[in-house]
Amino acid sequence: MSVYIADYDKALYFTLWGQWDDLLILMVRTQDDFLSKKIETFLHAYHYSSNDQQVMTMHHNLMHYIDHAMLNTPSYTMMDEEQPTLH
Repeated sequence: MSVYIADYDKALYFTLWGQWDDLLILMVRTQDDFLSKKIETFLHAYHYSSNDQQVMTMHHNLMHYIDHAMLNTPSYTMMDEEQPTLH
């Protein structure tokens, strides 16, 4: 079971829609240290860099990590005893 899938979904949503406050909160709360660091470097570049190319690079790096993590994290599957039964 993956505890990170929801974090990746949130990170993707917040990044695509420019919800930086929510992304910052996710950065602090996630258990994935790599995701947290990618968010931190992107937000730092976004707020403090005058170099647009650097901001775009950090954005790309964050999106690339989210994509990679989602593809390589096993999805949650219920155990047989937890699966609903049809009557």
